Amino acid sequence: MVFKAAGYKVAIVGATGNVGREMLDILAERAFPVSEVVALASQRSIGQEVTFGDKILKTRVLDHFDFSDTDLCLMSAGGSVSKEWSPRIGAQGCVVIDNSSAWRYDQDVPLIVPEVNADAVRGFAKKNIIANPNCSIAQLVVALKPLHDAFGIKRVVVSTYQSVSGAGKDGMDELWSQTKGRYVPGQEVAAKKFSKPIAFNLIPQIDVFMEDGFTKEEWKMAVETKKILDPKIKLTATCVRVPVFIGHSEAVNVEFEKPVTAEEAREILRRSPGILIIDKHEPGGYITPLEAAGEDATYISRIREDATVENGLAFWCVSDNLRKGAALNAIQIAECLINRGLIKPRAKAA
Repeated sequence: MVFKAAGYKVAIVGATGNVGREMLDILAERAFPVSEVVALASQRSIGQEVTFGDKILKTRVLDHFDFSDTDLCLMSAGGSVSKEWSPRIGAQGCVVIDNSSAWRYDQDVPLIVPEVNADAVRGFAKKNIIANPNCSIAQLVVALKPLHDAFGIKRVVVSTYQSVSGAGKDGMDELWSQTKGRYVPGQEVAAKKFSKPIAFNLIPQIDVFMEDGFTKEEWKMAVETKKILDPKIKLTATCVRVPVFIGHSEAVNVEFEKPVTAEEAREILRRSPGILIIDKHEPGGYITPLEAAGEDATYISRIREDATVENGLAFWCVSDNLRKGAALNAIQIAECLINRGLIKPRAKAA
């Protein structure tokens, strides 16, 4: 990270949530050039404390905050809040980087994964809003980008195994409660956040069902891949919620325009930004979500040729969904804006 300027005032909306707390941690870890960090949340969280490095911040109420001297707003408070507030904040000259799905499909809002389409970040000026992709998409397109550049992707078939943290704190609490309940007779906890018990189970549904039988999460994967990477790519997905606290995993099958070998793919991925290869053909020679939790990289394992299609490849992809899938990607976008000279610290309003 090489910064061309320093002293940005940064507000985090949804600072008390899983992703908001990760944002605070990552800003400190990466020595992001801040003059001030403001933690914002809803009325019910007013005064709640969060940490930023060695500092303790008390949350303030979003409704009463003036963004006229704020440079960046990292928005992680859900789609309805973002729909209402992001245009207001952007109109005050503050650039919003939104983690919800509210703006991802707006043609005037860039959808950015810095390792993949950093140049598109310049489009932020139309609304002063930049969208963060779906958590399962961020890691997928990081893996697909270098392969697409080398061999040309025709079609992708992906099955995701998504952790409960993707459903927020309530999802994590439900897995914890149900796990404890299974071991103590008479204390089982009914499903509330999810449609069925998640402990010791798999649920082949994330988000609502659409008319064609796919879920909205599966639809998002196809649409966002096209917007970020290439509109010509065909993608079909099956998204599954699994009893893992942190870390999304994906089994990916890709059909290319050009011939590809596993070794060629392995070498290209090894040289690509944001990727680490753990791929030994032996027991344990691959990455799991437990090991990826707390890490920034997108890990790729089990790279092999798929003989069932012409020019086919299969691999396993794992990443921390709270970091690369959300908080880290948002902060990398902010770093892009700074390093490209697209935003400057604003003088405090009189």
